[in-house]
Amino acid sequence: MIKPFLRISWSLIGAATAMLLALWLIAPPVSPFLLASLGGSAVFLFALTNAPAAQPRALLGGHLGGALIGVICYQFFGDGLWVYVLAQVITLLFMLIAHTMHPPAGANPLIMIEAHGDFSMILDTVLIGVLCLFIVAWIWSRIFSNSHTYPIKWWQRSPPQRLSGVWKDEH
Repeated sequence: MIKPFLRISWSLIGAATAMLLALWLIAPPVSPFLLASLGGSAVFLFALTNAPAAQPRALLGGHLGGALIGVICYQFFGDGLWVYVLAQVITLLFMLIAHTMHPPAGANPLIMIEAHGDFSMILDTVLIGVLCLFIVAWIWSRIFSNSHTYPIKWWQRSPPQRLSGVWKDEH
């Protein structure tokens, strides 16, 4: 009974440490909402460590791709309701094609449009935030004995199969 409690506690402290570090380093000028998608990423990194969506390819690719798409859509089209929808659909398509499916990153295009984001936010906010989570998860998984080390597979595809869940692959 004590081992599961310790593992859960260790995961909670790791997630809190990662989020605190990200918020402290970035010090979002408008709102911590700019890092809202990282909350979901912390769940993947510290509780669903083995999931393909938690691996670096999906974590980095999903967040950076979604943020970039949101910024591009805002810069070209503004912040009309249809732009939010367009950015969301393009982000989903990108993540499916690039095999970088990371569900929390699906919020990034919406966040970037709402924040009237520019290209500097991709590096100054999103990349730094994601790297904070990644580095803490990497270190954290190596401190606690008898746990999986993160990452499990650096370039694991997410979803694992081509367009998993959308239609069946034909073999």
